[in-house]
Amino acid sequence: MNETMNETMQNVSFTEMAHGTAEEYAFLQRHEQEYVRALPERLIAALEQLNTSLSGYLVTRLEHSLQSATRAHEAGESEEFVVAALLHDIGDVLAPLSHSEMAAAILRPYVSDRTHWIIKHHGLFQMYYYAHHLGGDRNARDEYRDHPWYQDCITFCENYDQNCFDPDYNSKPLTFFKPMIDRVFAKPLTDIW
Repeated sequence: MNETMNETMQNVSFTEMAHGTAEEYAFLQRHEQEYVRALPERLIAALEQLNTSLSGYLVTRLEHSLQSATRAHEAGESEEFVVAALLHDIGDVLAPLSHSEMAAAILRPYVSDRTHWIIKHHGLFQMYYYAHHLGGDRNARDEYRDHPWYQDCITFCENYDQNCFDPDYNSKPLTFFKPMIDRVFAKPLTDIW
């Protein structure tokens, strides 16, 4: 298939991946790259959905996320870390029982191993503040006591998560963080193609 045919291709012709041609996969790769570039807009939309998710707190999940990111920003954390703080609970809507892993999976190609690990494990570490009230083990996080980022995850939960439910806190708006999201998600840290 030549370049002209590739430009006019609307869809691939295969019904099984094993039967796709190099030209068809090049066509699909261009579509996927465009889709990946639009990820920041989809993340903003997903964050906006947190405004109507899980109820019962004094603030919405969106406000909780904005407080987390604002606190991280005001503490001088890196832009990557601020964005991770903003997105740390983005999995609440679709993966309420594994939200940490979902948020970490979204961040994985774009952030450092340290930031990924903190977000992936923050749900377990956060249990320190409430598990004992529900008959659970508040020290379950101690299984990672020897991990190099154990204390970093404790610090994240202490400074940018457990204390971010204050209806009187003056959070920065989502629009403040959009350029940061755009920059962090502009290019994966590793080449995935």
